Amino acid sequence: MAISWIEIFFAWVGRPVLHLYNRMADFGRFIEFQVGLIPLYFKRPYRLREFFQQMESIGIGTLGVILLTALFTGMVEAIQLYHGFHRFSAENFMGYTIFVSISRELGPVFAALMLISRAISAMAAELGTMRVTEQIDAIETLAVDSKKYLIIPRILATTLSLPLLVITFDFVGNISAYLISTEALGVNPVAYQNTIQQYLVFADIGTGVLKAFVFGFLISSIGTYLGYIARGGARGVGQATTSAVVYSAVTIFAANYFLSSLFLLLDW
Repeated sequence: MAISWIEIFFAWVGRPVLHLYNRMADFGRFIEFQVGLIPLYFKRPYRLREFFQQMESIGIGTLGVILLTALFTGMVEAIQLYHGFHRFSAENFMGYTIFVSISRELGPVFAALMLISRAISAMAAELGTMRVTEQIDAIETLAVDSKKYLIIPRILATTLSLPLLVITFDFVGNISAYLISTEALGVNPVAYQNTIQQYLVFADIGTGVLKAFVFGFLISSIGTYLGYIARGGARGVGQATTSAVVYSAVTIFAANYFLSSLFLLLDW
């Protein structure tokens, strides 16, 4: 009986350790996979047709949900900040606060999350389906580098599309916040604009766009990798898609913290 309890104890202690070890091994394989892709970015052919197809699918395909999210984010931002500023009779100073919060934080994060739900999930599912139905193997038998053909265009398209979507998000979000603040809440429009013009610096816009480049690369790398290595039929494709969404979303929040901390240290 004593031995059985010892076995149970070590099993209870060892299981999370083994799980952590497996997660670290998976992360190591992911890094190794991404390092192996680096030469492919500079190797001919450049697959411009596939790149522009992915730009259309990822960028234009996500534009609708970006516009809706930005519209309501700006409106809610205006209402919530108005309540706080109104307590101090400082409603006229809302403009810059709303602008910088959307441009630096809400725009990049929300746009990336919408891109994950709309495009990265589809990306992982598509590549996973191609893997389990042996379409990727068929591409390899034709002497075509499947990574160069399937992964590189998707990563590049996402990395370049997300900054454009973030700029669109910032514009729509700030316009909707301005209209709600001035037309519905009675904030002085001249004072609203003056605070933005007085305190706005390039970094308030540039840091958000820079975050978008990093976010786009990270989430596309995760989505393509998990779809590319999917195994186990339809169940495996579903697991790869779910993992791509979860890991990408968590990565966005973690990367946002570290980038924000870096920009703070650099006084950007």
